[in-house]
Amino acid sequence: MNLSKRLGAEIFGTFWLILGGCGSAVLAAAFPELGIGFAGVALAFGLTVLTMAYAIGHVSGCHLNPAVSIGLATAGRFPVRDLVPYIVAQVIGATLGAWVLYLIAIGSPSFDFSLSGFAANGFGEHSPGHFTMIAALICEIAMTFFFVFVILGATDDRAPKGFAPLAIGLCLTLIHLISIPVTNTSVNPARSTSQAFFVGGWALDQLWLFWIAPIVGAIIAGLVYPSLTRQAFRQEPSEVRSNPKTVGFPLAETAREAD
Repeated sequence: MNLSKRLGAEIFGTFWLILGGCGSAVLAAAFPELGIGFAGVALAFGLTVLTMAYAIGHVSGCHLNPAVSIGLATAGRFPVRDLVPYIVAQVIGATLGAWVLYLIAIGSPSFDFSLSGFAANGFGEHSPGHFTMIAALICEIAMTFFFVFVILGATDDRAPKGFAPLAIGLCLTLIHLISIPVTNTSVNPARSTSQAFFVGGWALDQLWLFWIAPIVGAIIAGLVYPSLTRQAFRQEPSEVRSNPKTVGFPLAETAREAD
């Protein structure tokens, strides 16, 4: 697939991530009687990734996230030369999604832009639970680490086929359930950037954390996963045949991982 088509898919997918995920936080969560709350927002983010993974995973890989692209590149699963174009496409898609969300939101006379925060990420007084900068930093590093780790595992050639989007979507849902109170959940610099552009002020001032922490977590995952699985699957063919848990994994891929 040529690069321009892959970038188009990333723009489209990240647009949907913001419109669906942040849209649920900005629009639906404003009506407590609907019962959406944190759980509904978390599920919305998971569903956007799950649906797009099936829709464009075969086109671009459905990264939708600079941290994911960097983590995959660190693990040797994505070409470094494509990192900058992918990241630019993801930020463009996220910004377009935020723009459409803004146009929808201001159509309501009860919408208060400053009160809603427009689903921006923050720490301190701008954290839903007023968590400190250090807590936010640790949370975003840890959550992004596990997100990228699950992505690497679910898309591994040795993993069960066809279930990667489900695993990744559920992982993102769980991450949001854990970290919405801390930072409003980023784990995605493009998602944070798009909302910060519209909120301005404090959101732009705190945006650095939501680039640095997810990238650090992604790089750690990109280093840890190959190292961990290289050891786990370093077996002789006779061992593979005698161990039912490893039957079905391609030996050629196992050998490449062991090198």
